[in-house]
Amino acid sequence: MTRRLISLAALLALMLFSAVSMAQAQEESPAAAEETATDAEVSAPEAAPVIASDGSTLDYEAWVKLAERVEQALESGRVSTSVLESLRGELTTWRERFAQARSANAVRIATLRAQIAALGPKPENADSEMPSTAATRQSLTEQLDALVAPVKRAELAHVRADTLIGQLDKTLRARQTAGLTQIGPSPLNPAFWLPAVSDLGRSLRLAWASAADTWQNDIKWAQVRGAMAAATVFLLAGLGLLIFGQRVVRRAGEKVRAGVQGPARSAMGFVLSIVQVAVPLLGVGAIVLGLDNALVLDARGRLLLTALAVTAVLYFVARWVGMQVFGLPGASWQIVAVPEWRSREGRFQTTVSGLFAGLTMTVLQLGDLDGYSDASVAVLQWPLLVLTGLALLRIGRVFRVNLVQARAEADGAGFFDRSLGFLGTILTIVGVLGPALAALGYVELGRFLLFPTLVTLFVIAVILILHQFFVDIYGVVTRRSRDEAREALIPVLISFGIALATLPLFLLIWGGRVTELTELWARLGAGIHFGETVITPGDVLTVVVVFALGFMLTRLIQGMLGSTILPKTEVDIGGQNAITSGVGYVGIFLAAVVAITSAGIDLSSLAIVAGALSVGIGFGLQNIVSNFVSGIILLIERPVSEGDWIDVGGHMGYVRDISVRSTRIETFDRTDVVIPNSDLISGVVTNYTRGNLIGRVIVKVGVAYGCDTRRVEEILLEVAKDHPLVAINPAPSAHFMGFGADSLDFEIRAILKDVNFVLSVRSDMNHEIARRFRDENIEIPFAQRDIWLRNPETLTGLGAGAAPKPDKPRKSRRKANRAETVDQAREALDEDDMTDTFGYGREDNDD
Repeated sequence: MTRRLISLAALLALMLFSAVSMAQAQEESPAAAEETATDAEVSAPEAAPVIASDGSTLDYEAWVKLAERVEQALESGRVSTSVLESLRGELTTWRERFAQARSANAVRIATLRAQIAALGPKPENADSEMPSTAATRQSLTEQLDALVAPVKRAELAHVRADTLIGQLDKTLRARQTAGLTQIGPSPLNPAFWLPAVSDLGRSLRLAWASAADTWQNDIKWAQVRGAMAAATVFLLAGLGLLIFGQRVVRRAGEKVRAGVQGPARSAMGFVLSIVQVAVPLLGVGAIVLGLDNALVLDARGRLLLTALAVTAVLYFVARWVGMQVFGLPGASWQIVAVPEWRSREGRFQTTVSGLFAGLTMTVLQLGDLDGYSDASVAVLQWPLLVLTGLALLRIGRVFRVNLVQARAEADGAGFFDRSLGFLGTILTIVGVLGPALAALGYVELGRFLLFPTLVTLFVIAVILILHQFFVDIYGVVTRRSRDEAREALIPVLISFGIALATLPLFLLIWGGRVTELTELWARLGAGIHFGETVITPGDVLTVVVVFALGFMLTRLIQGMLGSTILPKTEVDIGGQNAITSGVGYVGIFLAAVVAITSAGIDLSSLAIVAGALSVGIGFGLQNIVSNFVSGIILLIERPVSEGDWIDVGGHMGYVRDISVRSTRIETFDRTDVVIPNSDLISGVVTNYTRGNLIGRVIVKVGVAYGCDTRRVEEILLEVAKDHPLVAINPAPSAHFMGFGADSLDFEIRAILKDVNFVLSVRSDMNHEIARRFRDENIEIPFAQRDIWLRNPETLTGLGAGAAPKPDKPRKSRRKANRAETVDQAREALDEDDMTDTFGYGREDNDD
């Protein structure tokens, strides 16, 4: 596994080297010839600064000379970029020395200041102070001034160095931008074509002449004969690995993977793909070593051989990336799901794009070595830029096809598919814009758009490939299917961490300099100032590590208390939960305090920040703080504990969890209700099971008039006493409560041993009462109502001397109120009309 990671890191380093090599050419301005004269003056060697062993004494004369040289170089504006970079490196070294000198004698200075403070404030009248005290104060003050003086001098020098470094970075960035936007000769001008071809032919002829001179020069031939055996072995091994290596690895891998399924098969396929790409890379390295031993090359030949080796490496790496992203027929995974012929196109375009990047880098290096003109460099690299842009355009089209296909499916396009579609649009734009800008004369800008985009695409592809591998490894470890592992959080977090770690790499790809990254890291290392407190990344890491250890120790103690110690005591469940939660809160608080103090952060210096936070808490977070304090009160007083049956705010159920902010109640409908803790403290809460499970049940029943009330009372009392959950002391009772409108009302009142079963007890008693009343012929009445109508003859319209009229239901209903007898009303209203009007049928009482 370590070797695979090292190989992957080497490949990414090669890709980064290619991008940086192409970006370095942008930093040189066309006025390099004029700058050379000034470089010799600015970069004159100086005597090495004399530094004491403790690092507190510096050669400030040498520092002043360096600072003046840098200021002169910045003012002239004619110093080359390489010299400015060299000066910046010297400034960075001096700044580090000044930073160390600022902290020199810190302990002694703090001690002297504490001693002076112990003497008290200096009186306004010097004569009023004791002579011995005044002498001591003066001696301590002189010692303090002697120690603080070099510190202040180092601080001033540090500020000057930091300012000069910032000015150098600003100048270098301005030159880089100017180089990108500077227009040069157009490669479409036919006048530049023949000179460009001539320059390339001259370089190749010189390289061949250097190689051929090996066999013609006796001295070189003698060197070659001594290394011929090794060269032959390297060349044969390299050719064998290039021709047969991948085939052998693929066949061996198919045999190994034959009996493996699921995520293990995919993970093994990824490992084999790494081996397949490593074998030809080893072959390229062996061939390079063989040619180096077989030929005595000059600087040009070695440069050309190295450039071609890097081109071969980029070719094989790009080929591997294309196979992993677009997949092969029957592959275990495919990041971009498109038809096979589209996948074939994506693999081909990805492979040739790596080849074109290597060839472009070779042309640039030859141009720098042999002094090509800007026109020759533009002409030679423009066809490669066009082919690279075409490859990016075709890859972008494959990504957009994936988006269209995802939208056509039932589920629609997700975030990943939309991102690929957006990336495809960017690749299309860059693929067209890069060659077009180069054709107009902006060759540097066109190359800057194309190849950093290509390298960025490769890095993103490697991150996605590694994510798929992490998903498979997680599936193998947890024994989950690939679909389940893909939905897990851990692989996503690992991939997200890798993506964050590659952010500096993206900055370097897009023109950032290593010095800028080191400067950013140095500023982060210097920390953030909060008053007199300085918080550095190391302090943050210390706080995180110590707090994590304290948090885990707290959880360990909580688990030990909850599972081992507290269950063996006589403390009830609610008290055990309260103790466990309290230990958790105290442990987390102590872990935070210990973590902050371990990092050396002075909490007293953060008083202003704490005051601002208190104002914010007073206005915006008062409800949260109120609930938090209420939660602490709940844990201390324990009016409500987990498992209690309570009724608060119209919500009844069992308490399942008491957290810092709220309490969760599970209702009898099996739904969770989250109630703020402040409601439990300030509101009215009914706790049915606090302290014990004893509770009372009341069962109401009514019997018909005329029943023997004494016998009914005896039956009810027997029913109550016979139930097993009814307590004997106090004994249950049955009471004749009164005369109701329809019945004689009785009640059973009994104390239950477990109030949680009150509904079951009430149901059991009702069943038993119904059975005993049926056996005793005791009637349980139902509600009855009498209807009295006045002037019923008006319901049919038959008044004195009136002719019969058709039935009108609504009018009859209004006149029915004036009927005089029930018999006349029955003659006027049929059964349906009576039912519709009053809601009762003929079964109503006629009395």
